[in-house]
Amino acid sequence: MTIRRAAVRLMAPESIALKTAVGLKRSRCQPACQAITRSLRHSSTTAAAQSPWANFTQAPPDPIIGLTEAYQNDDFPQKVNVGVGAYRDDSGMPFVLPVVRQVEKEITAEELDHEYSGIAGCPSFVDLAMKFAYGEDCVPLLEGRIAGVQTLSGTGGLRVFGEVLNSFGHTEIHIPNPSWGNHVPIFRNAGLDVKTYSYYNKENSSLDFEGMIADIKNIPEGKCILLHVCAHNPTGMDPQIDQWKEISSVVKEKKLLPFFDCAYQGFASGDARIDAASLRLFVEDGHKVALVQSFSKNMGLYGQRVGALSVVADSQEEAQRVLSQLKVHIRPSYSNPPRHGARIVQKILSDEQKTDAFVEQCSSMAGRINSMRATLKQTLEDLGSSRDWSHITKQIGMFAYSGLTKEEVTVLREKHHIYCTLDGRISMAGVTSKNVKYIAEAIHDVSK
Repeated sequence: MTIRRAAVRLMAPESIALKTAVGLKRSRCQPACQAITRSLRHSSTTAAAQSPWANFTQAPPDPIIGLTEAYQNDDFPQKVNVGVGAYRDDSGMPFVLPVVRQVEKEITAEELDHEYSGIAGCPSFVDLAMKFAYGEDCVPLLEGRIAGVQTLSGTGGLRVFGEVLNSFGHTEIHIPNPSWGNHVPIFRNAGLDVKTYSYYNKENSSLDFEGMIADIKNIPEGKCILLHVCAHNPTGMDPQIDQWKEISSVVKEKKLLPFFDCAYQGFASGDARIDAASLRLFVEDGHKVALVQSFSKNMGLYGQRVGALSVVADSQEEAQRVLSQLKVHIRPSYSNPPRHGARIVQKILSDEQKTDAFVEQCSSMAGRINSMRATLKQTLEDLGSSRDWSHITKQIGMFAYSGLTKEEVTVLREKHHIYCTLDGRISMAGVTSKNVKYIAEAIHDVSK
C-alpha cells in the first residue's frame, strides 16, 4: 500500500464529513447567492436607467443632411441628388476651381506655420473681402468706417451678429418668407424672435413685391431686417434694381437696420459687381448696414468655412467700438477662425491675374447652371407639360424653386429616386447634361 492511499484511508471519515458539510452549506447558500446576483443585476439596470442622458429624445434629422443620407442609402442606378447646395460639374462631381488648386500649391511651398490667427481673423483677408463686396471705391471703406471680422463662413457670421443684436436690445429680426432654412434656428438660438415678411408668390412663381413692400412698411421702427444680396435662397428670385431702390427708401423711412446675407456674389450672374448691386445701393443711400459673406459657393471652399462679417459705422471711432463688440462675442464662441481657407481667398483677391482667373471660372460655373435651367425648361415643354415653367429661367443662382408640392416631391423621391427638399427647391448644380432628361420626365410624370 502506498503512503498516499494510507493517508486517504486514515482521513476518509473526516474528509467525507467535511465534504458533506460543505455541500450542504453550498446547497443552502445557492438560493441566497442567486438572490444577491439578481439584486446586483437589478441595481445595474436601475443605474443604467438613471443615466443623465436617459431623457434625451431622438432629434429629427436635418432636412438637407437627412436627404443626403437617404440618397446615399438608395441603390437605384439612376438616383439623383438635387437637394444639396454645392456645385457639381457636368459629370456630377465636386469641382475645385483651378485657381484654388494653384494657390494651394503656392501655400504648401511657402511652408507657413499653423499659429492661431487673431480673434478677428486674418486682417488682409478681411480687408479684401470687404473690397470685394462693397467695392474699392466705397466711401465708408475708404474712410475707415467699416468694422470687419473673419467668421466661420456665413453661418458663423449670422450667429455672431444675432448675438450682438440681442445683447444691445434687439429682440426680433425680420426675414423673407421663404428664406434659407437655417436662418430661423440660427437667430432663435441667438435669442431673437424671428418674424417674416412677404417675399414670394407661390401661385404664379414670382416675386411678391407689393406684399414685400407692404409688410416692410408694417415692421416696427428700428427693427432689424434680413435681406439676401443676390440669388435668393431658396427661390432664386431677386428684385430688380428699381425695386431695390424702393426697398431702400422704405427701409430708411422706417429707420430699419438692414442686415445683408451674401452667399453667392459672382456665382449668381457671373459678375461680382452686378451681384453686389443691392448692397452697394444701400450703402450709397446712407444706410448703416451689416453684412455677412460666405466664400463657400463662389470659390468652392465649402469645407474651409471662410466668411466675413462687417458693419458700416458713422465714424472710425464708432467702427472700433463695434469691432470690439464683435470680438467679445467671437472669443467665447470659437475663439478665432481657421487660417487655410482665408489664405486661399487672400492670395486670389490680392493678385490681379488670379482674381481675373477666379472671375472667369466662377462665371463658367454660373453659365453651366444657367444652361441647365434653359434645358430643363425646354425639355419639360417638349414633353407637353401643361404647366408654365418660365420661372425656372427667370430665377438665378444655385436653386430653382420648382413649384412642386410636398406630395409631388414625395412621389418624385419614392417613384423616381430624385431627391430634393420638400418645398420643391431643386439645386440646379445637381442637374447635368446626362440626367436632365430623366429629371424632366420625372417632374412631368408627378406634375401631370
